[in-house]
Amino acid sequence: MKGVKQRLKEGELVIGTFLSLGNAIATEIVGNAGFDWVIIDLEHGLGSEGDVAHQLLGLKNTGVAAIIRVEGFQRQRIHRVLDLGANGIMFPRIDNADEAELAIKAMRYPPEGVRGVAKMIRAAGYGSEFEQYRKNIKNELLGIIQIETLDALKNLENIAEKEGVDVLFIGPSDLSMALGIFGQTDSPLFIDTVKRIIHVAANAGKQVGILLADPLELKKYYDLGIRFVACGTEAGFLSKGAKQTADAMLKTKELLQKIN
Repeated sequence: MKGVKQRLKEGELVIGTFLSLGNAIATEIVGNAGFDWVIIDLEHGLGSEGDVAHQLLGLKNTGVAAIIRVEGFQRQRIHRVLDLGANGIMFPRIDNADEAELAIKAMRYPPEGVRGVAKMIRAAGYGSEFEQYRKNIKNELLGIIQIETLDALKNLENIAEKEGVDVLFIGPSDLSMALGIFGQTDSPLFIDTVKRIIHVAANAGKQVGILLADPLELKKYYDLGIRFVACGTEAGFLSKGAKQTADAMLKTKELLQKIN
């Protein structure tokens, strides 16, 4: 089966969701739901690096690509989750090309990067597949840069041109906040900004990603040219499902009380 990075290069739409609870069982359940990829969120999520190994084990037999959103572009934070077996890294709040370059270098071994070398890691079969893993990093590990600040927009072309940046990911909440129109994703300013990001990415041979508030928005953004699309979190799925069930039971309870 082709990896997400290769599928994106071929222009395929790949869908995913965020995991914010840090729970291995919830991760496994979502992994079996039919998504192409998930993002384990270490920036805003409840989990920690100590939870990631268990979550990756939960995804092992699902065929879903596991991407980790780290807290920053510091080398130590990045190579630790890569060693555990992440298929890609999402970098939040990257403001310029220098930061994007540091982020990508942290994903790669010398001479292309600055990642520390350890052979006995889960990602490399605990040493048995290290050479193959090392050689395939460029072709398999996905580098995702979030575009969510005014500085990132100002430096957009230079960020997109950096080798190893595969996806420019739009965070609607942060980006709309930065634009002064928080939550107004139907605003002409927001839509024009999204179109500019897509145009710049296309010129650089890169893809664009976005987080949807509603799965019904998928066609809208697909038609604009976005191919890496997320919607929801496992916490949201749990909350929504629990609320729907409780509401249905409460309505029945009220009817029974009226009858009695």
